[in-house]
Amino acid sequence: MDLLERQDALYKLGKFIGQFKVSGTQKDTGIPSNNLFFDTMLEQINQAVHYNGWFTTDNVLYALQTWSDVLEIENIQKWTTSYNFSNSTPKTIGIVTAGNIPLVGFHDFITVLMSGHKVMIKQSSNDQKLLPVLVDYLIKIEPRFKDYITFTEVQLKDFDAVIATGSNNTARYFEHYFDKYPHIIRKNRNAIAILTGDESESELEALGDDIFRYFGLGCRSVSKVFVPRNYDFDILFNAVYKQHEIIEYLKYKNNYDYNKTVYLMSQIPLLENGFLVLKEDISYTSPIATLFYEYYDDESELENKLRLDKEQIQCVVRKKDTDDNVPFGQTQQPQLWDYADGVDTMEFLLKLK
Repeated sequence: MDLLERQDALYKLGKFIGQFKVSGTQKDTGIPSNNLFFDTMLEQINQAVHYNGWFTTDNVLYALQTWSDVLEIENIQKWTTSYNFSNSTPKTIGIVTAGNIPLVGFHDFITVLMSGHKVMIKQSSNDQKLLPVLVDYLIKIEPRFKDYITFTEVQLKDFDAVIATGSNNTARYFEHYFDKYPHIIRKNRNAIAILTGDESESELEALGDDIFRYFGLGCRSVSKVFVPRNYDFDILFNAVYKQHEIIEYLKYKNNYDYNKTVYLMSQIPLLENGFLVLKEDISYTSPIATLFYEYYDDESELENKLRLDKEQIQCVVRKKDTDDNVPFGQTQQPQLWDYADGVDTMEFLLKLK
């Protein structure tokens, strides 16, 4: 397959995925081989929800809808246009996925395929239902991919390079086990938001999506906000109130109750509104249903701090309009060229010898 053929197959996959949206699923008779896969995909969405207690139907459909929006041919072409694919010799790339949010390893998967390499994927036990049916569909519309995609449930072997994602603890294991191979090892990271007090209500409402989408379990979920001294948190609480129904989800409520109780018993000062705990903390990774905050007095000093702590930060949300920042409400809508941890995965793959 040449690049144009791979691009076309990925675009068609995006069209198939686009039938499954938060607003509802609707079968498109113009989708190739749809009669073979539409009902199967619906079944696997339900299986994913029943298998993983954190995968709600809304969140699974949101993930699918986000990918369908991204996989337009213009985006695919823009993504690939800056790379040289002519010298790529197919190699086998192992992928070890996390299972924190639906299809969290999908970007690595399609990047390997678009690079012209073969993929051997070991899925997280928490997220095994969705990708196989998408792979089956991809092979149906482009049979040559059959020789390029392998799933495994055991330790990876017979591979040339690896991309592995996990916690800080599992990353240490990955670094040891995969040390002799070219690799990308991803650890815990989180998104942060920098507030000035001048944000509009609509911007802060959008920030609520960055905080609560996927229950805050994604590496692009905002887990901490930096605020100026004397910031009025009532403004933030009022703006995110539309998210209050999240407390009706039992697993989230249990975490909220537990963390709040631990903080209170430890006599730790906190703010809360019935579904979110705000705690002052220097850490970047907050527990479920908790948002850390930290005060800043000088923006230049804060910038220096963030540069020092960049290995802990996935992305930054704020009002300032620069290429390094993510607009409010868009942390869970990365583009194809928004690589995790700032590591250009495509460049890594194309430079393999």
